[in-house]
Amino acid sequence: MAVCRGSYYGDGWCPEKLLRMNRGGAPEGQRPALEINTPFSSERQSSQEDDLPYTPLQRPPPEPNYSTKNTNMSTQPEHPALLIPGPIEFDDEVLQSIGHYSQSHVGPPFVATFGETLTMLRQLMQTSSPASQPFVISGSGTLGWDFVAANLAEQGDDVLVLHTGYFADSFTDCFQTYGINATQLKAPIGDRPQLPEVEQALKEKKYKIITVTHVDTSTGVLSEVKALSELVHKVSPETLIVVDAVCSVGSEDIQFDEWGIDAVLTASQKGIGCPAGLCIMMYSGRAIETFKNRKTSPGSYFASLKNWLPIMQNYEAKKPSYFATPAVQLIHALHTSLTQVLARPLSERFAVHHEASQRIKSTISSYGLKQLASKPENQANGMTAIYLPDGVKAPEILPHLLKRGVIFAGGLHREIAPKYIRFGHMGVSVVDPARKDVDKALEALKEGLGEVGYQVPS
Repeated sequence: MAVCRGSYYGDGWCPEKLLRMNRGGAPEGQRPALEINTPFSSERQSSQEDDLPYTPLQRPPPEPNYSTKNTNMSTQPEHPALLIPGPIEFDDEVLQSIGHYSQSHVGPPFVATFGETLTMLRQLMQTSSPASQPFVISGSGTLGWDFVAANLAEQGDDVLVLHTGYFADSFTDCFQTYGINATQLKAPIGDRPQLPEVEQALKEKKYKIITVTHVDTSTGVLSEVKALSELVHKVSPETLIVVDAVCSVGSEDIQFDEWGIDAVLTASQKGIGCPAGLCIMMYSGRAIETFKNRKTSPGSYFASLKNWLPIMQNYEAKKPSYFATPAVQLIHALHTSLTQVLARPLSERFAVHHEASQRIKSTISSYGLKQLASKPENQANGMTAIYLPDGVKAPEILPHLLKRGVIFAGGLHREIAPKYIRFGHMGVSVVDPARKDVDKALEALKEGLGEVGYQVPS
């Protein structure tokens, strides 16, 4: 039996054994298989060509010409407008990208596409720090919770979870699964914890992490991340700031460097406008150093930064790398959607979302309806959670909207779920002026309310 002369890794991997496996035991004189980067091998450049040459993306990309698009979505089968807080409607070009022909995940063309995608995520989250690192992993946004719990905290650590709805409960459950002590700071339904309350909590106990849901999909409550981050850095500077931004990236401003955030986790299927299946994250240099200084091994194998950090660094450097096979076609779609998002200044995109949100909320109010988030400063720009009239339940009205070609979501907050519905207004349904999804939805809601016995004020 051959003796491994490489350094030993705690998980039992031997570099020399891995190299032999990678070469496939090629006979003498025969060209070895493609050598690739893994978390356990040194960096190597690919020497093999993929099936087609790669043409680098030219910058800046052309702005999508939404004004000339067919409002009937000519390349998509006719279907109801999906206006829930994710997944959202997708642009034709994004859906075409997911049909990309099969490629090697370690071939130069895909490696270059993946590298560009990671770089564009830096632009979207507004970080230029070389110490920060974007991640794109196969999985839902929920996987981001596991990454935080498994890598940034250790068993017995204390974390503070700011509660604005259903997803703070779920994040708490995730922490507890890893043996982490999670304390919730709760606000009334439709509100958010106030800064003086947060300050008091931080002064009473040392927390390894504080988490905030930027937009809670269950309530439509928007948290003020900038002011919160300033407070944490002032009162408890050693505490890591983690933002659950699954329902905010792409429709709300996130300034990763300027605000001093340590981790943002999101998903592909909401404001970014790409089909579901990708967990997207940004980690600060401080968060990565916290991981490197752990006293114990990460609590997960698949969600371990030990395995994924070198892979993402290599892909961003346009070097082939492997730990687990990426979702090649989804990453092509993400590349297309990010190209579209970044084709105009982010400030313009956020302004369009804000204007659409204000119009929707004003119309909802004119219907005599109220929002869960009653205070303007608590209202998200990419969704609206709407209380139904007394005596009307979500399962009664949703079918009437569907008949009119509109899909809203029912309530999700366990205490009041039947009493409200959720209207998602982000991405292409908002930024494409040729689409009339929002107008159609507001009219369908008005007519649907009439059919269940509620007359909208004239």
